Amino acid sequence: MNTYTGTINGEHQRIGIVVAQFNDLVTKRLLEGALSALKQFGVPDNAITVTWVPGALELPRAAKLMAGSGKVDGIIALGAVGRGETSHYDYVCANTASGLAEVSLNSPVPVMFGVLTTDNMNQAMNRAGGKAGNKGSECASGVLEMIHLADWITA
Repeated sequence: MNTYTGTINGEHQRIGIVVAQFNDLVTKRLLEGALSALKQFGVPDNAITVTWVPGALELPRAAKLMAGSGKVDGIIALGAVGRGETSHYDYVCANTASGLAEVSLNSPVPVMFGVLTTDNMNQAMNRAGGKAGNKGSECASGVLEMIHLADWITA
């Protein structure tokens, strides 16, 4: 039996990060978590590309463009969508998740979903470096593991 146990090593990896500007109080903290973790795992600064987009709905397009560029080995998508009084939240969450999943499945590089979908700002802040950890740093380790998984499977 062959078994794969995740490797989290950022040496020689080029990582793209797409970040939504909307709710930047949260997304900046997610980005800080991702950058800190990537550095911890050995990804050099010059191998990290950060691209800002207006909001969560723009993340899939930016991820698709980045994935097709040949300039990155993996992508982290970061955003924060808070529930409001209308159904807008449902559409943004569903379409962002669907779009990012499609890019990940149909592109040569993995895409990590680091978009917080919360009921309120307190929940978002807890997941952006508060008591629930930092989803950005979780995505950093996840993207490196997925890159190495693809290398292991295709070797």
